[in-house]
Amino acid sequence: MNTLRIAILGLGLLAASAAGAERAYVKTRAGERPRPAVAIDNVCAWPNLTVFRDGTIIATIFNQPCHGLWEGDVECWGSSDGGHTWTLRGTPAPHEPGTNRMNVAAGLAANGDLVVIASGWSHRPAKGTPAGHGPPAHVLPPWVSRSADGGKTWSIDRGAFPKTPAGEDGVPFGDILSGNDGALRVAMYRGKPGGTFVFRSPDDGKTWGQPAAMSDQAVIEEPALFHLGGGRWLAAARYDGLDLYTSGDDAATWNRGQALTGAQQHPGHFSRLGDGRILLSYGNRVDPKGVDVRLSSDQGQTWSEPLRVADFEGDGGYPSSVQLPGGEVLTAYYASRTAYHANYHMGVVLWDPPK
Repeated sequence: MNTLRIAILGLGLLAASAAGAERAYVKTRAGERPRPAVAIDNVCAWPNLTVFRDGTIIATIFNQPCHGLWEGDVECWGSSDGGHTWTLRGTPAPHEPGTNRMNVAAGLAANGDLVVIASGWSHRPAKGTPAGHGPPAHVLPPWVSRSADGGKTWSIDRGAFPKTPAGEDGVPFGDILSGNDGALRVAMYRGKPGGTFVFRSPDDGKTWGQPAAMSDQAVIEEPALFHLGGGRWLAAARYDGLDLYTSGDDAATWNRGQALTGAQQHPGHFSRLGDGRILLSYGNRVDPKGVDVRLSSDQGQTWSEPLRVADFEGDGGYPSSVQLPGGEVLTAYYASRTAYHANYHMGVVLWDPPK
């Protein structure tokens, strides 16, 4: 990050801090500030939302109330009433003893199957046990899990995902999306210079390869992909804040663009609204902490001022947003503590996009 960008982001943070008491919030259809609800209790979650063709919403989550410190699984929870109630559907990535499965990317294959790619960490103690001082943990090889019945039952291919060009196991993140060529794309990162790639699947998510580097030098973590249409893509890439990356050749090469957020405002998620605007949702860990959103009416070239969706305290963020058929937006996130709940949970908020 260059000196100019640090200075600009620093000024942005000062302005945000000064305006904290006057922060603008999204509104409901009734013009009120929305009230968050506990959707799934006792989970750290890091939710990824996927909408099925029948309108069912699936949240793919980490199922333990800790920041990945002990054993745990990747679960899928479903809602058929627009996010008001949630039920456990299945477990795409059950952990093996002494490990967890917690890092995920998820999306729909062309045939309608739900595809989840999940990795995690070695050397994790049993549930409820404080993290010890054992051998250093390492990233586990990603599994490719597939469900043809809405997330209830799963086939798991433990060897379908290749290593990165550096010979490492990548960490999946964000949405699995189809490109202009019909092939699926997923982002994998390692948090080191030149360690982030977009992998391609030509067979609807069964096998993966052709890794395309997002940068030869930049440290990119948790890149959120979004397909604008044609060969154009966006990615919200975490470093200290979020930087915008763009591609015009169907995710084969990438260019670093503008800063999307200030320091400690990450990671992000993109979705498109019915009126064509692009919604960026992201966690903001600058006090007062919360989940914020920005909107773009010109395919990501410029962005609105932030609006606050929900507040949290302690650990939290990692939002994912989808628009419901009636026009409201459902945003899911996680928090270790909020004014309305004292434990780890997945929270949800229903709000109306500003016109």
